[in-house]
Amino acid sequence: MGEGREARKSESTSGDLAASPFRADRDRIVASPFFARLGGVTQVVSASGSGLLHNRLTHSLKVAQVARAIAERMCADPAVAPRLAELGGCDLDVVEAAALAHDLGHPPFGHLGEQELDRLARHRFGLPDGFEGNAQSFRIVTTTDTAGPAGAGLDLTAAVRAAMLKYPWTRRSHPEPHPRELPSPPRGASEPADEPGTGSSKFSVYVTELDDMVQAREPFAARLATWQQTVEASVMDTADDIAYAIHDLEDFYRIGVLQHAPVATELGRWLTGAFELAELDDALLLRHSRRPGYSLEVLRRRLHRRDSWIVDDDAFVAAVARVRTELVDNLLATPFDGSAEAEQAIGRFSSGWTVRLVAGMGVTLDPPTRSGHVQLAPAQWHEVQVLKFVHRRFVLLRPDLALHQRGQARLLASLVQALEQWVTDRYESNRLPRRLQDLVALAEHEYRTLAETDMSTLVGAVGEPPQGTAGIRELARGRAVIDFVASLTDSQAANLLEALSGRSAQPWSDAFVL
Repeated sequence: MGEGREARKSESTSGDLAASPFRADRDRIVASPFFARLGGVTQVVSASGSGLLHNRLTHSLKVAQVARAIAERMCADPAVAPRLAELGGCDLDVVEAAALAHDLGHPPFGHLGEQELDRLARHRFGLPDGFEGNAQSFRIVTTTDTAGPAGAGLDLTAAVRAAMLKYPWTRRSHPEPHPRELPSPPRGASEPADEPGTGSSKFSVYVTELDDMVQAREPFAARLATWQQTVEASVMDTADDIAYAIHDLEDFYRIGVLQHAPVATELGRWLTGAFELAELDDALLLRHSRRPGYSLEVLRRRLHRRDSWIVDDDAFVAAVARVRTELVDNLLATPFDGSAEAEQAIGRFSSGWTVRLVAGMGVTLDPPTRSGHVQLAPAQWHEVQVLKFVHRRFVLLRPDLALHQRGQARLLASLVQALEQWVTDRYESNRLPRRLQDLVALAEHEYRTLAETDMSTLVGAVGEPPQGTAGIRELARGRAVIDFVASLTDSQAANLLEALSGRSAQPWSDAFVL
């Protein structure tokens, strides 16, 4: 693989049990308290008391399992292996380590928490990068975790750090030209339609960790465009999509949220009326998107607009038909009752889809900007889109879930406000949790260093750089509060707010383990 791929930020590997540096990386990630906390972090809705089996920890383990299976299959294929070598290689331990680490930065309450912390980071604190779960994961392994030999980050190899970068760019500034400015931007690089001028909607690195990203990707500079994933990152990203498409559906079938009738009606109406629906006006479709078949037609048109490089109407029809047969007719037709037979049905559904999707992986040397070098075959790609549609349409868009999530968003906003007041209270700031004090000092050092080299990187949501030492200190406090809240589990966040609101009956210390 070469020395460049194995390079660490420091040379120390003392205390590692594994001889392979990549295996040592995997062990460090698994031993991290940030990894352990994922067992208490929401995947879609809080698992506690809901009957759901998956949280961010189980999701990460399944992504690692799928990612390693993909890598093993490709490396063993004599037709594919030479292409992998040409693109920089595909090491099984690198793929597994990156998959295990990819969600380390996800905050309490899953994607809802990510959106709320980003809003607070940009608009309340004026942080130039806001908050992004992938960038937070990279910040943890390079900066805020203290378990590595150097005491700053985990001191992972360049290969594993590069493999964690799903979106190898910052929100606004790097690389130049920025990927969001390409005629067809990579997936995640475009600006949110409702917030123009705010930078990419997805990114994997904050400006504070930019040097780590540049160093990690340097060995791949001659092989990859600045915005392209490494092969190992592409494997991890695809495995994440597969796990998300399959395993969340299992959970919501178990608890009765994903039901036969509405899914069967949506898919069946589209299959029988596809030609009729194709004639409808876009505005009419959106206005009546709750009518059976309409939402699926909206998806088909969206795929044509965004992914013309692969989308095909015949493949889309076949994907809808397969999902209807295997999900609706074979699984959802019989309500889950906890029996051995029901568990076996879920097992067949999960393993059958996983095997099929892993078998559909291939490698291309010249992918379109919307894809990595590792790609699903067209049939499987369309099937993943339909599975993800079912999850979004019949789980994520449910009004009762929205009610639950609005409460969680208010909880996070109140917690951030309470911690901000504590951090800025000159009479009480010396009694902050030690971890929060350390994060303030760390962020202040980072922002002061950036201000000395390139003040433009610190221009936040207000469009102005921080003003002097006081401005740097204010930014640092904001980043520290966001880092601290993002490191909590769902229950830690709720319990800490109870304590800070004076509603806790006893001294509370559970969150301070990080």
